[in-house]
Amino acid sequence: MPQQAGNTYSQGLALIAQLHGNHAGQAMIDEMKVVCPDFATMTIDWAFGGVMARPGLDLISRQLVLIASCVTLGHAMPQLRAHAEAALQIGASKEQIIETILQLTFYAGGPAVRNALVELKDVLTPSPATSTNQ
Repeated sequence: MPQQAGNTYSQGLALIAQLHGNHAGQAMIDEMKVVCPDFATMTIDWAFGGVMARPGLDLISRQLVLIASCVTLGHAMPQLRAHAEAALQIGASKEQIIETILQLTFYAGGPAVRNALVELKDVLTPSPATSTNQ
């Protein structure tokens, strides 16, 4: 049974619900609970209840930083999707996410930017039901 901290763990759970609901981020936490419950607990407690809950940056800015980090890494596609969905969930615009990714062209490289945009195609483009061309 994983060890759970007090207040930061509760704050982490609340922040996960706010950012991810039933989206990719929550799915990754749930998946990790099966593989390594302690890593899931540490993620909830430290990453969400600790670092993400710190003052100094608003949540949208934090999500855009995390999107940029995932693009720069180039191999964190599930995490990229989770942070893009979370950013949209809390009010970031699709344009902000796209511009964050495009800003990295000369730092992370064209292939990393292209791969990120392709990975997020369904997240960043309007669905046919919401398109004005339909």
